[in-house]
Amino acid sequence: MPSVPMQATGLSTAKTYGRLAAPAPPRVAAGVVAGSSDAFSREVPVQTRARRQPSPLWARTGARRIRVLIVDDHAILREALRGLLETVPEIEVVGDATNGREALDLCDRLQPDVVLMDMVMPGLNGLEATRQIRRRHPKTKVLILTGYMEDEQIVAALRAGASGYVVKRSDKEELLLGIQAVHRGNTYFSSSISDGDAINQYLWQAKRPEPKTGYDLLTSREREVLQLIAEGYSNQRIAQELFISVKTVEAHKAHIMTKLHAQNRTDLIRYAIKKGLVGLDTAPDLEVGDSREAS
Repeated sequence: MPSVPMQATGLSTAKTYGRLAAPAPPRVAAGVVAGSSDAFSREVPVQTRARRQPSPLWARTGARRIRVLIVDDHAILREALRGLLETVPEIEVVGDATNGREALDLCDRLQPDVVLMDMVMPGLNGLEATRQIRRRHPKTKVLILTGYMEDEQIVAALRAGASGYVVKRSDKEELLLGIQAVHRGNTYFSSSISDGDAINQYLWQAKRPEPKTGYDLLTSREREVLQLIAEGYSNQRIAQELFISVKTVEAHKAHIMTKLHAQNRTDLIRYAIKKGLVGLDTAPDLEVGDSREAS
């Protein structure tokens, strides 16, 4: 499938961003954008879509600015994203958060249009935060911004309710395209993962009903407890963090271990790392994981 030219976007004329996702040739699925500024209209033949010049990226005369919330646990990256986005008149950065729990609170107060969401963060990871934000605020769109490119992570993000997936090695133009695309109600993927067949597979897997197993069986609260266990929190500290009793924490942990077929905290930590819920730099030493069992 031919690439979509970027002329007249007002951004860059020297680059081409991915391809349009097509579930079945020769037509393109409406509302799916793969590293492209086009595909915002109804379904049209591929050959027509490829020849047509896209409209200017920010042709939004009279429309209010897109209100964006930045969520990432790295201060340098948050500041860099804020500085970058504040150079775009059509975007208003309404706030930033260091983890998913802060993001939930800010979404409740600020009602952003688009949330730029990291995946792996302490306290509450990006996937669970996305799931809860979409449940509480259906009009708010979530654009995942991460360094992960594994198929499982992409599908999990879509299932959680994310509207797009941009990798952190992308440039400014691609990030802006993603923000505008999801704000308009489309699905956006970085050009680095914009192979048409792959995107259609991600979308199909995300929508396909599957028997619930493992992590899918956990409640939202159990997922929060699992992440905090994997980050080395004691039962007492988890109780303080979530404003619940230690006995409730122990009950949640017992349910988690049953559903995940885990024998101890070390098993839970290994599971969380494998699932991408925490990074290796966040997880405690596995050799001392069980020493916190009764603490």
